[in-house]
Amino acid sequence: MNTKEQFEQIMQECREIFAKKLHDYGAAWRIMRPSSVTDQIFIKANRIRSLEVKGVSMVGEGIRPEFMAIVNYAIVGLIQLDLGYAEKEDMTAEKALVYYDKYAKQSLDLMLKKNHDYDEAWRGMLVSSYTDLILMKLYRTKQIEALDGNTLVSEGVDANYMDMMNYAVFGLIKLTFGE
Repeated sequence: MNTKEQFEQIMQECREIFAKKLHDYGAAWRIMRPSSVTDQIFIKANRIRSLEVKGVSMVGEGIRPEFMAIVNYAIVGLIQLDLGYAEKEDMTAEKALVYYDKYAKQSLDLMLKKNHDYDEAWRGMLVSSYTDLILMKLYRTKQIEALDGNTLVSEGVDANYMDMMNYAVFGLIKLTFGE
């Protein structure tokens, strides 16, 4: 499998989890403000780092489901940035999946462009480095949110969500397919 195929397979697995959660919970996440989505991603990334450092999980869930949650929350964040948050659940599962597919495709397209320019450098990185990069992107995102998006030279929250999603997918590729 090449990188594109691996990426698509991982995104399909994440989409299946997203669809199942839509079935169970609906689109209740529509009420979340983007900063709350950022905090959810922070919780997941922080847990991954904790598991990497401690080497044991007391809850029984491992790193892989947390990376998948980062992918899915990043897409939720992109939807919320696009549509704004809602006062109540206002989206069908079908519509949510249309948005999911839109942002999954944008993520794939971005990865392919960057992968070309960086010549698959991510393959030589440790999974723990993706965790650290996601955490760094989270702190950057929190700073951008504190500035109400008014940056001088930096990309916005949306670009950071995309990068976090791609780093999480890279981690999932390495955890699934190996080095």
